[in-house]
Amino acid sequence: MSSIAEQAAAPGPARRTPLTRDRVLQTALDLADTSGIASLTIRRLAEQLGVEAMSLYYHVANKEAILDGVVDLVFREIEQVVDGFEVAESDDSWKASLRERILGARTVMLRHPWAPAVMDTRAGMGLTQARYVDSIVGTLRSGGFSYDLIHHSMHALGSRMFGFTQELGDDNDSSGADDMAQLAEHVPHLASMLAAVAHADPDSTLGWCDDQFEFEFGLDIVLDGLERAGG
Repeated sequence: MSSIAEQAAAPGPARRTPLTRDRVLQTALDLADTSGIASLTIRRLAEQLGVEAMSLYYHVANKEAILDGVVDLVFREIEQVVDGFEVAESDDSWKASLRERILGARTVMLRHPWAPAVMDTRAGMGLTQARYVDSIVGTLRSGGFSYDLIHHSMHALGSRMFGFTQELGDDNDSSGADDMAQLAEHVPHLASMLAAVAHADPDSTLGWCDDQFEFEFGLDIVLDGLERAGG
């Protein structure tokens, strides 16, 4: 028969890590990163967490709430990368500040290449994303832009303010280029261009024609134009 001291020293059952909303959402984001956004289902998420699927509904209402939550986590990550969303009251270097902020956002988007497509399905902006957009408005305002010109600027920037572009396709394969190559007899100039401009670096690409060079090229053209418009 064991002594009282031996009983006290014996290890008890391992404690399960408490299930929280933050843990659910972080696991969902990790799952999307490792297995793709299509793998992010309630059942798969519950398996990753080692719980019954019904347990998740105490923390997230449904799949849509999970998607809203992981987008918010992406923008929290952006907030860390750009050292916060605060802006100066006046900034003569607004153009460099804005460029740095947007490229910081792109760094995060490249870590989570599924995020742009998910953002496109959201009905509205979450608070952290709204605070990011507010920082873009504030940076332009600190450069002396009127609210009317800032409004035009936001349209000109489009999705670039979030670190990606959508103009030439928003999928992550080359099927568009492949289809065009099959039509080379009818569209020789376009087919030749597509054959010459491959975007194959997976670490810098968020779409079939959205690599780092093209993104910065377009961003700088927009920022140069805004600088001229702002006087």
